Amino acid sequence: MGGRRRSLVLVGAGVLAILAVFASLAVGNLGIPLGEVWRALVSPDDSASSLIVQTQRIPRTVLGVAAGAALAVAGVLMQSLTRNPLAEPRIMGVSSGASLGVVIAIFVFGVETLPGYVWFGILGALAAGLLVYGLAARTRSGSSPVTLALVGAALDASFGAVVIAVLTLDAQTFEQYRYWVIGSLTGRPADVSFTVLPFIVVGLLLAMISARGLDALALGEDVAVGLGNRVAITRYSAAAGSVLLTGAAVAAAGPIGFVGLAVPHFARALVGSDHRWLLAVSVPLGVVFLLGADVIGRVVLLPDEIRAGVITAVLGAPFLLFLVRRPRLVTA
Repeated sequence: MGGRRRSLVLVGAGVLAILAVFASLAVGNLGIPLGEVWRALVSPDDSASSLIVQTQRIPRTVLGVAAGAALAVAGVLMQSLTRNPLAEPRIMGVSSGASLGVVIAIFVFGVETLPGYVWFGILGALAAGLLVYGLAARTRSGSSPVTLALVGAALDASFGAVVIAVLTLDAQTFEQYRYWVIGSLTGRPADVSFTVLPFIVVGLLLAMISARGLDALALGEDVAVGLGNRVAITRYSAAAGSVLLTGAAVAAAGPIGFVGLAVPHFARALVGSDHRWLLAVSVPLGVVFLLGADVIGRVVLLPDEIRAGVITAVLGAPFLLFLVRRPRLVTA
């Protein structure tokens, strides 16, 4: 596939992401014309539309951009590491680790604010990622793709069981947790986005650093070693990037599903399997998918809203069925 076509795809995806950002700023219970949105961005005043854009929609949009990009890139890394086209950020237990961290924050430490949950969610995700790799490395086959997937699935089930047990025992914890677990961009204060942005930036950098190594690893471990690639470093950098991206996004927005599953496949269909292009295109496409889902959720049942996590599941489920009906994609 030619570089010119890939460049055009990347530019097109970037344009769509910008349009999704402006749609997120303009669309809602109160529709705001794009001219007023622009004035609210460049010269905010005390008007109702300016206050709505500044205090509600900008924080929501910034989180959507950060979380959408993070989940999409994490999905690419997970699918590459496990060689499983159905892999997504949940497969290594990272999402459930973040969920367990949030439950511990509420149940054990009595944290009642979302900015407080975020730190526990990130720590839970990091601990889960380290535990997955630590356990996989101690097996006979080491941190192979199959071992990582199996250990991650086992820990995902275990962490999920602990979360359910705590929620069953404590109704107050359940009441607080249920608003976070659906997955949403609404109701998140601006400092939540600023808290997770450093983790997302580091995760994206690790993803780009490991891109060339992942291309070699896709040819097989023996071939990658023969080409002079340091397989262990590639795996650990990609895994660290995926854990940081998933942990930060899930801690801030909740466990939003299907972004990390659907976007990598769509990006791969557009630009091929070169990880540098694949990661670059997945960033704006992840933004488009998540912000688009959030915008749809705002208008489909006016004046009520449907959480973004529900919309991504509704949109992503048919895509998963499509993959299942294409055996060569599932086994690729």
